[in-house]
Amino acid sequence: MAYRNASKLGGPIPKFGDYHVWKTLYCINRCSPLGRKSLAALLNIGEGSTRTILDMLQKDGLITINKNGVFLTKKGTETWKAIRMDVQSVRVPELTISHIDCAVRVPRAAVNVKSGCEERDTAIKKGAAGATTLVCFKGVLIFPGSYYPVDQKIENTLRSCFDINNGDAIIIGTAADAEKAELGAVTAGLELMGGLHIRRELDDVLTQRSTGSELLSLAFAIHDLVGGLPVCAKSRDNLGIRIEGGKVIDNTYTGAVLEEVINGGTTVRRVAMSGPYKGIRVIVTPIELDNRVIAAIGVVDIRSMAGTNNLIRLRSDEE
Repeated sequence: MAYRNASKLGGPIPKFGDYHVWKTLYCINRCSPLGRKSLAALLNIGEGSTRTILDMLQKDGLITINKNGVFLTKKGTETWKAIRMDVQSVRVPELTISHIDCAVRVPRAAVNVKSGCEERDTAIKKGAAGATTLVCFKGVLIFPGSYYPVDQKIENTLRSCFDINNGDAIIIGTAADAEKAELGAVTAGLELMGGLHIRRELDDVLTQRSTGSELLSLAFAIHDLVGGLPVCAKSRDNLGIRIEGGKVIDNTYTGAVLEEVINGGTTVRRVAMSGPYKGIRVIVTPIELDNRVIAAIGVVDIRSMAGTNNLIRLRSDEE
């Protein structure tokens, strides 16, 4: 899930993806015991999202939580061994195109590497500028699909960071900031391993108490799916979000039609009678779990508002 910035003064709304779930296990394994606040700071997401991740991992039996903090269980330790990657900040400008680099060692994953383009594309989708993949073959780091070794200076740099073995893959993410470089490299590594293999059901992620940040991933997916039309979403018990033009423009949003759908439990298609989309057709549908509506999400059909040269102007919050 790529990071999205809100245009409100409150700044970006955090959300989490597989990278954050993986890094949660990484941090607990390295720094246990950890409190929730300390973990949220390490993950750079909100405490609400951190709590959701911990609830999910606890439900799956991977962690235990007591007054001293969070610990991996035996099952959690075994799960971590299966998805372990080593992460290290590096600087190898000969191989990368941006200012900050982050490398991950993916054990025994070289066999899954094709040309290296796949890892690069995954990293770019997560906000990095790119990624370079290397594999260890017969004790030497080489470029995938060839027997061409990397420069000895670069190999020495990487070996000073990692204990590299035959069959390992090294992915070096590069970006303008450290967070995106790591996000790109780790996500590419996870994809190379075939994913987290951790059960994630709807009730692990969404509940009737979900905050706007926990609805972001679904809302942005629909926003992209419908070609950038505005999308609004809220849970039953919390204020929601409003997205326009690829940005969150309101993170404490509710609307009459959203509330109607949550209370009525059926999809509504009609012209909004109030709010920032007054006079525009909206389509809002409920999200159900265990036969109970826990949230609602809707699309604003601004295509009907197209004027001269297909320019569209929506009412601002102030209006």
